[in-house]
Amino acid sequence: MKKILLNLALILTISMVWVLICFFGTVNGWWYRPFTNDIDPQSFAVAVDEEIQKEFVGNFAMAIIKNGEVKEEVFYSVGRPVDRNTIFQVASLSKFVSATGVMKLHEMEKIDLDAPVSKYLTRWQLPSSEFDNERVTVRRLLSHTAGLTDGLGYSGFKAPDAVQTLEASLTKAADADEGKSGETKVGIEPNSSWVYSGGGFTLLQLLVEETSGQSFDAFMKENVFAPLQMTQSTYKWSDSLNSELCEFYNADGTKAPHFFYTSLAATSLYTSLADLEKFFMLFLENENNIAERTLSQGSLNSMQESHWDMMGEAIYGLGTFLYVDVGNNQYIIGHDGQSNPPINTALRIDPVSGDGIIVLETGNPDLATRLASDWVFLKTGKVDTLLFTMLQGKMLNMMGVGVLSITVLVIVLAWWRKRKSN
Repeated sequence: MKKILLNLALILTISMVWVLICFFGTVNGWWYRPFTNDIDPQSFAVAVDEEIQKEFVGNFAMAIIKNGEVKEEVFYSVGRPVDRNTIFQVASLSKFVSATGVMKLHEMEKIDLDAPVSKYLTRWQLPSSEFDNERVTVRRLLSHTAGLTDGLGYSGFKAPDAVQTLEASLTKAADADEGKSGETKVGIEPNSSWVYSGGGFTLLQLLVEETSGQSFDAFMKENVFAPLQMTQSTYKWSDSLNSELCEFYNADGTKAPHFFYTSLAATSLYTSLADLEKFFMLFLENENNIAERTLSQGSLNSMQESHWDMMGEAIYGLGTFLYVDVGNNQYIIGHDGQSNPPINTALRIDPVSGDGIIVLETGNPDLATRLASDWVFLKTGKVDTLLFTMLQGKMLNMMGVGVLSITVLVIVLAWWRKRKSN
C-alpha cells in the first residue's frame, strides 16, 4: 500500500509540474508560431496578403499604423471590390466605439459613472432579483462587472420591420444566440465577477437615449462621429448605403443575408476602414488635433484603466479589452467583433508608441482576430487575451496527453521495478 501511495504522489507531483509548464508556456507563447515573423508594416502586409489566399475570405480590409501614421492597407474581395471607404458591419467592436459615446455623456454631466443606472431610466427597468439592482452602475455596465448574466450574443433579424423595440429586447431578446435566455437581468452579485454582457450595452444604449433626448445614432453622430470626421459611420441603416456596404458571406462561400439589430450599441455599428483609422487616433498619447475635441484625456485614461483582473492580469477597462501590458500600467487596447454568418473584426492600439492594426472581414469566423493577435505577439512577444483563449484547446490537450503519459510511465516503471525485485 505504501508503494502505491508513493507512486500516486509521484504521478500527482509530476502531473502538476507538467500542467504548470503547459499553462505558463501557453501564456508566454513558448511554442506558439505566428503566421509570419516580421513586424515591419510592409512585410507584415505582404504576409497577410499571402495568408488570405489560403482560406475562404469574402471581404477583407486591413490597416497597419506605425507611430500614428497609416503605413499599409490591404484589401481583398471575392465579389464587389473593397476599399478603405467600403462599409462593414463590425459586430462587437461596436462596443468600443459606443463606450466613447457614454463617456462623452459623462463629460456633458448628464450621467455619473458610479450612479445606479436605474436613476436615469423611465422607459424600462431591470427586473427584480435576489441581488441589489442599485449596485448596477454605468461604470459596471461599461466594464461587464454589473452582474448581468444574459450572455448575449445577438443573432439579428433578417428584415428591418422585424426588429424589436429596445424595451422588448431588454425584457427578452427575440434574436438571442442559441442557448441564451435573452433576458437582461442581474444574475450574480454586481462587482463580484467579470461576465461579458451584450444586454449591458443595450441597456447603455437606452441610457444614452433617455439622458440625451436623442436617438442613440443621432447622439453618436453629433458627439463622436462628427468631431472625428467619421463621415461614413452610422448605427442606423439606410437603403441608400447599400452600394457602399460590403457583401456578406457564409463560411462555405455562399452569399449570406444582411441582418438588422435592436442592439445597436452592442453589435451594429456600420463603419469603414478609413473612419476607424480616425477613431484610432483618438487614443494616441500626445494627440492634440481633432481627436482632442471629442473626449478629454481624463476620460480616455479611465477607459484604459483596468476595471477587472483575471489571474493577476488586467483584461478589461471601460468598453475596451486590455490585451497586453506594455509597462507603467498601460496596455495595448481595442476590441474584437464576431458574429454569424461570419463577421470578424479586430482593433489593436498601442497608445504609447502609436502603433496598431485594424482588420475587418466577412466570411471567415476568426481570421481578423488571429491576424491582430499575431501582430501583438510579434510586437510584444506576449500572448494577448484572445489568442490565449484560442490556444486553450491545444493547451488542455497537451495537459491531458501529458498527464496520461506520466501516469502510464509511472505505472510501467513501478511494474518493472516490482518484477525485477522478484
